[in-house]
Amino acid sequence: MPYEEGCLSIPEYFDSVERPARARIRYLDGDFQVTSPGAFVRSNIEGTFVLLEAARAFWNDVSTPQEKAQPHHHRFHHVSTDEVFGMLPSEGFFDETSAYNPSSPYSATKAASDHLVRAWGHTYGLNFTISNCSNNFGPRQHDEKLIPTVIRNALKRNSIPVYGQGLNVRDWLAVQDHCTAIEKVFFEAAPGSTYCVGGNTEYTNIDLVHKICGILNEIVDEKPAGGFESLITFVTDRPGHDFRYAIDGTKIRAELNWRPAESFEDRLRSTIEWYVNKYAAATVGSLLRGEFA
Repeated sequence: MPYEEGCLSIPEYFDSVERPARARIRYLDGDFQVTSPGAFVRSNIEGTFVLLEAARAFWNDVSTPQEKAQPHHHRFHHVSTDEVFGMLPSEGFFDETSAYNPSSPYSATKAASDHLVRAWGHTYGLNFTISNCSNNFGPRQHDEKLIPTVIRNALKRNSIPVYGQGLNVRDWLAVQDHCTAIEKVFFEAAPGSTYCVGGNTEYTNIDLVHKICGILNEIVDEKPAGGFESLITFVTDRPGHDFRYAIDGTKIRAELNWRPAESFEDRLRSTIEWYVNKYAAATVGSLLRGEFA
């Protein structure tokens, strides 16, 4: 089955896609929303609309009334975020009943895409499911995300930037566990279902950065005086940076028997080891080409 790659917001692209096909979708980095909010409108709102229309056309073309009545026939699964619910205080959790209260261009456009998916289900009978996940981490993440940024700068002996005082709280979910949750929802959930997916692992940013530095101190032979923690530098917080997100995953655990397969600590360590190997290989390649500084 071939991979297809293209622009989500161009309807004509999907007319040329050979079916069946696997989709390779690139998501925009969250920090980019401050300088280029229009890109998020095009990707999250227009792109979702195009995908929904393509799915609806395909579904109508190949599905008989009997097939459409089957709960998992040609399902449209929409991956969303806990950020659509806004910001939490120091206590409490988001769940499937939480009201929408987005506060950034990214979360507002993701909220809009959630509403579009539900509207296509209600209006056209599209078989859909939605999952709202907490912060993901793992191998192959965008280099500008928090965990890769900490590791990359640490290995280069550069300053490790931390927004504000590092007190923002996130619930961390390994991407491998997120994928198994999506699989569970896609194949086992009832049509129109929504599930919140979290790792039940909350850390302030500064505590997580210290944890990463501690593991780097253990596995990297050459380290700066005072350890990698000595590289931590606090920088001006970005606009619209919500204080806390956290997920109550009771529903998906109870209904679909899903939970993370490994502990956060084990997933984090294996993730750090993966990035250390990645950046070490990149450094060797740059040295051979005379590019590394």
